[in-house]
Amino acid sequence: MKILLTGGAGFIGSAVVRQLIRETDSEVVNVDKLTYAGNLASLAEARHDPRHHFEQVDICDASEVARVFEEHRPDAVMHLAAESHVDRSIDGPGEFINTNVVGTFTLLHAARAYWSKLEGGSRHQFRFHHISTDEVYGSLGATGYFTEETPYDPRSPYSASKASSDHLVRPGTTPTACRPW
Repeated sequence: MKILLTGGAGFIGSAVVRQLIRETDSEVVNVDKLTYAGNLASLAEARHDPRHHFEQVDICDASEVARVFEEHRPDAVMHLAAESHVDRSIDGPGEFINTNVVGTFTLLHAARAYWSKLEGGSRHQFRFHHISTDEVYGSLGATGYFTEETPYDPRSPYSASKASSDHLVRPGTTPTACRPW
């Protein structure tokens, strides 16, 4: 299996990359813009493995994202890339809207175009996994946990942009439902 993973030089993304390389036979196409949160040193364990392919690409760059899909031909996408940190989003919300909303849209659009060219089993088995944050649900109430039924209640530009990206992905939970893209 070949997995295209966005945000793979970030804290969580790099842990996922390391685990995939260490514990599976999968190839990993690691797409990261390398902003303030990206750290190539966190990939040291996987960096030179022949199953790890690093692409320094901004997910908002439609032509580069399309190139990555066509060149690497992934079987699945794990979308972890995001601008994060509530305080940063309050000081500069524009970058959060751009990366978290426009970037997710760009990635979905490229994945849909790529998926539409796949045939047979490859088309049926292709998956797009979008990783969100609990911040989209607001403050944890008296129950002590969130569930799938917890209503969205974003309270910062960060959580609002992540909630927006969640809503972009939801209509496309299957590639056939993704026709608007």
